[in-house]
Amino acid sequence: MTTPFSPPLYMQRYQFVIDYVQTYRPRKVIDFGCAECRLLKKLKFHRNGIQLLVGIDINSVVLVKKMHSLAPLVSDYLQPSDGPFTIELYQGSVTEREPCTRGFDLVTCVELIEHLELEKVESFSEVVFGYMAPGAVIVSTPNAEFNPLLPGLKGFRDCDHKFEWSRDEFQTWAHRVCREYGYSVQFTGVGVGEALGHRRDVGFCTQIGVFQRNFDGINWSMSNAERLEPSVYRLLYKVVYPSLCDNNIYQKTLVNEVLYEAQHLKQEWLSRLNMDSNNNAHFYGPPFMEALQHGDACEWQPVYQQDRSICVPLTRVWFSPKVRALCGSVQRLREELLAEEQVRMSADGTVLNLPADDEEEEEREEEEEEDDVKMVSGVSNSVEEDWDRDLRGY
Repeated sequence: MTTPFSPPLYMQRYQFVIDYVQTYRPRKVIDFGCAECRLLKKLKFHRNGIQLLVGIDINSVVLVKKMHSLAPLVSDYLQPSDGPFTIELYQGSVTEREPCTRGFDLVTCVELIEHLELEKVESFSEVVFGYMAPGAVIVSTPNAEFNPLLPGLKGFRDCDHKFEWSRDEFQTWAHRVCREYGYSVQFTGVGVGEALGHRRDVGFCTQIGVFQRNFDGINWSMSNAERLEPSVYRLLYKVVYPSLCDNNIYQKTLVNEVLYEAQHLKQEWLSRLNMDSNNNAHFYGPPFMEALQHGDACEWQPVYQQDRSICVPLTRVWFSPKVRALCGSVQRLREELLAEEQVRMSADGTVLNLPADDEEEEEREEEEEEDDVKMVSGVSNSVEEDWDRDLRGY
């Protein structure tokens, strides 16, 4: 069935969740009925502070087939995120109580509830709003009042739908949930088919309820609570993304940025030297130790050559925005680098010594490249955002 909506309706639903995450920045998010992990793939690119992203579906076959599309890309290793980020996939039902699902900031149920038998909706409500009690819940479902406007549609929008609610039916259920479990709700939606001669009184094609928990002064997020191991659901996949919270990754990232900036300064100096063969600036002596205590006066310290080494003042390197973001002071930068074997420094820690011989430098870089290849082996860089296909038109 060809979708009359632009962008496609599924894309608008995903974008609604992405916009919510961008605005409210939840740290722990669950997507129920994640199926082919499409929304999870969007959120891993637009995480906006998400630290734990969990997908749950009753169909383990689909999850196993799609789970590796959630693996980190090579770029995730080359540019680790500032904060931690973990993705987990579970086989399980939204009507089952699972202790490890408690304490989340946001639960999304995108086009899920209509796949349940009507008698299971009460269990769904009790588990999600009563037992899990997240800070917020987003529920989207077809608006049955819009169906007559959809060309070629007979009956429900999907053969697996057990029911499709009108706006009154959806809102009646939502208000009852709010009364019983202490939530407030706002109604909205996506899909306004102007091209179909849309009438205002039928509402959106997809109706959405955004539920916010009423906390009465209690801390609304339980994100800091200790997380329990799954006892009902089955863990199928877990991946921890590289981040600067991992000390090994932080050290490697810092060293790479420092060496990159030092190499840039070295090449810049050599270029100027070649422009004036009579320039004797490369015989300048090393900078003073006192430079560490004079931030503004340090930037101009010259690069110079000593024997077979090009000497780059540490304070010059520190003026790189990326290095400063990683290391807040020259003193801390010096302490971090003195412990690194692959960084050659002067005895007092004020100067980085780079080999003047390019061949020696190339050998070191080849060794580092081999380590990087080992680090990211098996990681696919073919995962791309797919906003163009719509498996279900509505």
